[in-house]
Amino acid sequence: MSTSLQLAARAIHDAQYLLFTAGAGMGVDSGLPDFRGTEGFWRAYPPFQRLGLQFQEVANPRWFISDPQLAWGFYGHRYNLYRATTPHAGFAILKRWADAKDARVFTSNVDGHFQRSGFSEEQVCEVHGSLLHLQCVRPCSNAIWDAGNLKIDIDETTFRTRGELPKCPNCGGLARPNVLMFGDSKWRSERSDEQLNALDAWAGNIPPRQLAVIEMGAGNAVPTVRHFSESMKSQGATLIRINVRESFGPAGTISIDLGAKEALQSIDELLNTG
Repeated sequence: MSTSLQLAARAIHDAQYLLFTAGAGMGVDSGLPDFRGTEGFWRAYPPFQRLGLQFQEVANPRWFISDPQLAWGFYGHRYNLYRATTPHAGFAILKRWADAKDARVFTSNVDGHFQRSGFSEEQVCEVHGSLLHLQCVRPCSNAIWDAGNLKIDIDETTFRTRGELPKCPNCGGLARPNVLMFGDSKWRSERSDEQLNALDAWAGNIPPRQLAVIEMGAGNAVPTVRHFSESMKSQGATLIRINVRESFGPAGTISIDLGAKEALQSIDELLNTG
């Protein structure tokens, strides 16, 4: 482990450009729930265990049609949680590294914590959307808008909503998070597409061998982030994979079997001590 941390520190020190890629495991050190496996999801949301619903079944747009109180109970609770949670210390380390070099972010997380940590909108690509942005359920248009100070009242015993639900400002119908769900044909991807195009343009204008990719908490269950990281490695970038359970990767990957916060703090200490 010591060798891997030293290799990571050297790669980051030598790189001219940094790409931070992050999956759900990145938020665990901030206190966000780990949905890994059915049991992990049910520990965070016990009412869905009683209903026999797994994460993939709840995170489905059909509930906004058949049971809006359940749908917004789940997503509203997550929205409230993300707004109330402080990003862990690893985010501040990444921001400091980003201030010293040219850096970008690619994440499947929908919590907005990179922006909360000081990253600009132009630096971040949220490939699965953002829970802090809304769209029409139908949708009646391609409009995507900031959720602002959305207030969602949740019954903590049932995880169902109480009171009025968010409305589309255009048609007055039900609104939903601008998040890619399972089996989701109604997601408006324009915002994420624009972010991805900007990231691709950035990556296309830098020498890959001067790029270090620092991947954090991205597993194989939803491999979007891992695939993107590995695509950059295949072009010549250095890949540092931080993952408690699944740090393995293609030949040449620097694998670190730690949580994101611990690994980033350890690497940062090595960088600061030379």
